[in-house]
Amino acid sequence: MTERIVVVGFGPVAARLIDELLPAVRSGVTHLTVIGEESEAAYNRVLVADLGVGRTTAAALALSDAAALIADGVDVRLGVRVRRVDRARQRVVLTDGTSPGYDRLVFATGSRPVIPNLTGLNPDPAAPVLPAGVTALRDLRDASVLQSAVAGGKRVVVLGGGVLGLETALAAAEEGATVTVVHNGPHPLGRNIDRGGGAVLAASLRDCGVRVAGNARSVGVEHNAPDGRFSALLLDDGSAIDGDLLVLSCGVRPRTELAEGCGLSTAAGILVDHNLRAHHEPHIFAIGDCAEVRCPEPECVECRTARGPSGLVGPGWRQAEWLAEYLVLLASGSSAEAESLPPLEAEKPGVIVLKARGMNMVVAGDNAAEPWDEEALTAGAVNGRPRLQIAQWADPEHGRYVKMTTRAGVLEGLVSVGMPRTSAELVQLFERGAELPADRSLLLRLDGPDQLAAPGAADPERTVCRCAGVSGTKIAASVADGCGTVADVSAATRAGTGCGGCHDDIKGIIEAHFQGAVA
Repeated sequence: MTERIVVVGFGPVAARLIDELLPAVRSGVTHLTVIGEESEAAYNRVLVADLGVGRTTAAALALSDAAALIADGVDVRLGVRVRRVDRARQRVVLTDGTSPGYDRLVFATGSRPVIPNLTGLNPDPAAPVLPAGVTALRDLRDASVLQSAVAGGKRVVVLGGGVLGLETALAAAEEGATVTVVHNGPHPLGRNIDRGGGAVLAASLRDCGVRVAGNARSVGVEHNAPDGRFSALLLDDGSAIDGDLLVLSCGVRPRTELAEGCGLSTAAGILVDHNLRAHHEPHIFAIGDCAEVRCPEPECVECRTARGPSGLVGPGWRQAEWLAEYLVLLASGSSAEAESLPPLEAEKPGVIVLKARGMNMVVAGDNAAEPWDEEALTAGAVNGRPRLQIAQWADPEHGRYVKMTTRAGVLEGLVSVGMPRTSAELVQLFERGAELPADRSLLLRLDGPDQLAAPGAADPERTVCRCAGVSGTKIAASVADGCGTVADVSAATRAGTGCGGCHDDIKGIIEAHFQGAVA
């Protein structure tokens, strides 16, 4: 009997799950229904800002082709929302009046932007109504709003000092807009970067033409433009920052309302076990931004310290790939084989990369401790465990800063601003858990004038695309097989289809191949 799988949500993570399930759909093992709230099939939300400043196209962002999926037998329903989930009857009730049944239901509902509670904005998180001239820059329509402002050289105010907000600000400023970033705290990326790195980052933003308003608490939005559009962001000290477009970049929250509505357990996200199955519900699963892996077993040590959803596309893709294999085994009647699958590996600490022309920044792990903060350096150094050590170097005048937090020579945290080759090497060492050289200054020399490339950059086995987990060897092989552009490589290997931070590395591999061919 064909097993019915219904996927609620059609974003990047759902698209990967669907791709992995397609062979089972074609062979008749499963019947797949996909429900997407937007009228478009899945596309890369991470690069919506690039679309908004005219650096890419909607076609380049596409991750799925609805017509092709339908031709393969997938029931694709776009522009439809799920009203509620009827767990007793195993059906989803849709806004178009239909109610498809399921044997397995997968929530891939992702996250929604946080709308701050400001005077002049509707704070309802489930259905925010944003006034003209205010956007959360989440979908293709939001991108068109930003594109119009940038093309007209308008004043853009970005509320929020996170990575996506900063990337949007830098791109818009470079394309001709007047941009101001407003954030609450002494420096941007306040939750991820240390004080020294944050100060150098803020100065680098200003050098790139982005105005930065720090320690600013917003209280309201003014709509005094002639057509009633946004005109100013109001601050608690009585001042105002004038603008023509307000971009809200205040973070995201997992979309859990459907799961909560049908009685599933939730915390920050939908609570699932290590098989991505909802607590106490054998027929429902969750993946991506909406899923929080925290099993109900109190003795599970791993789950005691588990954090909420990562908010990164890479972990979501790995969940999708694992779950597809698990669901196909269940649909094929191989329950014992499904339960014996190796569990999904726990995700390593994420690496935050600021992708912008003319600026390089990488942050990872715990980097808050300062070199002379004895209490922080000795915390956790018990039962023979080594204390933390800090190596720090700064050249604020030239926008350069590096900080390495190590324990027994192994990186536990890092900050690198304006040092691209050092950043590349440190990230590889951090992800491998490798020991740093005793003389840390050797790493700083990678960005010296006599160094053409970082040692790690020559390693063909290095992971170039962390989102999709694609190595330099695999990318080089695709180039040797005829891929001559980043888009070609992405189509062949999936590299570069996530955050886009590896595009320059992919271009470098392509160029190196063809330079060798010419020589």
